[in-house]
Amino acid sequence: MINSYSFLRPWLFCLDPERAHELTLSNLDRAYRWGLLDCFITQPAPNPLTICGITFPNPIGLAAGLDKDGKHIDALGALGFGFLEIGTVTPRPQPGNPKPRMFRLPEADALINRMGFNNDGVEACVARVRRSQYWQNGGIVGLNIGKNASTPIENAAQDYVLSMNAVYEIASYITVNISSPNTQNLRALQGEEMLRTLLGSLDLARKELSNRYGVRKPLFLKIAPDLDPADINLIADLLLEFGMDGIIATNTTTDRAAVANLEHGKEAGGLSGAPVKDASTAVIKTLKARLGEQLPIIGVGGILSGEDAQEKIAAGANLVQLYSGLIYKGPALISDCAKALRD
Repeated sequence: MINSYSFLRPWLFCLDPERAHELTLSNLDRAYRWGLLDCFITQPAPNPLTICGITFPNPIGLAAGLDKDGKHIDALGALGFGFLEIGTVTPRPQPGNPKPRMFRLPEADALINRMGFNNDGVEACVARVRRSQYWQNGGIVGLNIGKNASTPIENAAQDYVLSMNAVYEIASYITVNISSPNTQNLRALQGEEMLRTLLGSLDLARKELSNRYGVRKPLFLKIAPDLDPADINLIADLLLEFGMDGIIATNTTTDRAAVANLEHGKEAGGLSGAPVKDASTAVIKTLKARLGEQLPIIGVGGILSGEDAQEKIAAGANLVQLYSGLIYKGPALISDCAKALRD
């Protein structure tokens, strides 16, 4: 187990958040290459479960956003995750939004980001996944896809299909991200008319890809925590209608009620961490009530302890993912959550 994070965190928190993020991952890569991670990491005991035909070694995953380009797959895979989700990637490279675009709210165990799908483009990411030892050795790698900022929202389906074509062969599963608040109008895709168009296009494209590659890859949809129950139920019904395989609940929130009085609390972007926990769990409960056992749910949002992970599973999630909790608690959170769910 990594116990040194509590000593490193104050130093990292003195740095700009995006710079600290990059520095942490680059040093994690060095530790992996030098064989040092095994000295500090206690791997979770096996707790396999099979969902959508994929057997996950344990139910703790890395959420999309932490490794947008697949540059750190081997080091992250060595931390004990049951699966990794890489992205969000877009058809063409793009720089994302202007800096600064990431902010810590330590009093609330929270982050605000408005990164804006900054990435090197889907082809570069696919090449990195192929080169990774983790993927070559059978590690589960989901690819999270989005649209380019310059693509008009009415043409969004074209971008998602392009990205799905690019990642299909190498992805264990594919997540369709329509819920980031940091790309203009993206969340409009959660409305019925646009979502029907998008899911219909993806369904047709996957049928062709399934025939080409001889395998039907699972498709998940990632939604926002800011939807009302009627919208959540509509999305759940559309997932079933168009043969989607699962849902990820949830992305970041635009609600600032919990942090409005804190430094950076009114920054534009998506709020993650502890303040989104209850909203995320409420969405999971609504989905579970509507879907029952028909589709699996991946729960993400505000998991900072093993108890938080248990809460997501109790609400109806089958798997969970971590992101902001890793920033505040460090890699020990992975094994804490894995142990809590195993027990």
